[in-house]
Amino acid sequence: MNKNWVPHVTVATIIEKDNKFLMVEEDLHGKKLLNQPAGHLDEGETLVQAAVRETLEESAWHVTIDHLIEFSQWTSPNSNTHFLRACFAGTAIKHNPDQKLDEGIIRALWMSRDEVAQNMHRLRSPLVLHHIDHYIAGKKFDLDFFSYYDKK
Repeated sequence: MNKNWVPHVTVATIIEKDNKFLMVEEDLHGKKLLNQPAGHLDEGETLVQAAVRETLEESAWHVTIDHLIEFSQWTSPNSNTHFLRACFAGTAIKHNPDQKLDEGIIRALWMSRDEVAQNMHRLRSPLVLHHIDHYIAGKKFDLDFFSYYDKK
């Protein structure tokens, strides 16, 4: 057992509007990949706060988080990095078209489930389509699924 092993805690959001899903196109080592707005949990924030922040930073969309879709565990075959990913569903509230997006993000775009599936080879991970499908199937958990004991 590797005593230095630490999983990466990440969040992602499924935001649906007019039967399309908010996605981001990103440049990762010269490859143009597709993902939901997603990123790492920062020190001092809750998973829900991280999901709201990452969605704004990567897509320029203000959102509210409505529920948890799934908490997933996955190891990237490319980097051997282990991820614990909380995927949330939310509602788009307001777009800031002039906001600069996070480094590496090319653009935010809206795609149907079929368009996402047609781009399987460009998805950042298999969790992208997996979580969209779980959202469509109605899989959801109340946000009180999480308990936070840190004092604010």
